[in-house]
Amino acid sequence: MSYLIDKKDGILTFTINREEKRNAVNDEVMDGLKKVVKYIKENKDVRFLVVTGAGDKAFCSGGDLTEFHNLKTEEEAFGMLSKMGNILFELATLHVPTIALINGTAVGGGCEIATACDFRLVASHAKCGFIQGTLGITTGWGGGTYLFERGLRHDRALKMLVDARVYDAQLLYDIGWAMRIFDGSKEEALEAFIEDMKKIDPGVHRAYKEIELRKWRERNMYGRVMEEIRVCAKLWESEEHAKAVEKFLSKSNSKK
Repeated sequence: MSYLIDKKDGILTFTINREEKRNAVNDEVMDGLKKVVKYIKENKDVRFLVVTGAGDKAFCSGGDLTEFHNLKTEEEAFGMLSKMGNILFELATLHVPTIALINGTAVGGGCEIATACDFRLVASHAKCGFIQGTLGITTGWGGGTYLFERGLRHDRALKMLVDARVYDAQLLYDIGWAMRIFDGSKEEALEAFIEDMKKIDPGVHRAYKEIELRKWRERNMYGRVMEEIRVCAKLWESEEHAKAVEKFLSKSNSKK
C-alpha cells in the first residue's frame, strides 16, 4: 500500500508509505489523501490531521516523475495537477488543525503539501525546498499561493520559490516556514506540539479556522490556486521541462 492511515485519540495520521521512492506521490497516494479528507469532512471524531512520510529520510519528494513523465501536453498535465490541486485545497480548507510532520526531505510537491497544512514541524536533519524551477516548471498543486498566504514576509516567500533549492531546518525556521524544529522521534514532537491544543474544545478550533477560511473565500483563493496550476500545466509541455525530466530520470536510473 502506498499510504497508511491511523486514527487514535482524535488524531488521524496519513503516512505516505513509499520509502523506496522517497515517498513520491502517485495516483494511489492522491486517492488515499482524498479519502482521508472526505472522511474528516463527514465525521466529527477527528480533531487533528497529521501528514507525514515513512522512514526518516524523506517526507515527500513530490510527484513521482517515473509515473507522470508520460504526460506530455498541457491538457494531460492539467488533469494530474488539478486532481492533486483540488485535494490539497480540500485539505487546506478543513476545519480541523492540519500538521505536516516533516520527518525528512520535502522537495517540490512535498513542500506544497506541507505548505497547505496549518503547521510545519521539521526534523533537524530535514531539508526542504520548492525545486520545481530546476525542472522548468512552477509549483503545480497550489503551493505558491499557499506560501504567500502563510504569513512569511513577501521577499522571503518569493526567494524561497525562485531559489529553487533546498533550505536546512534552521533557515526554514528563521524565515518562518517551519514552526518547530525537533530532534528525536516525530511522535514525541507531535505530542509535545498538540499538548495544549488537545485541552481546548474542538468547536473553538473550528471557529478560529473559519476566520482564515472566510478571508480565503473573499480573496477567491480557489480561483487563484487553479490559475497557478494552469500556468504550471502550460510550462509542463515546454521543451525545457521535457529535457529536465529526461536528465533527472537518466540520473536516477544510473544510480540503480
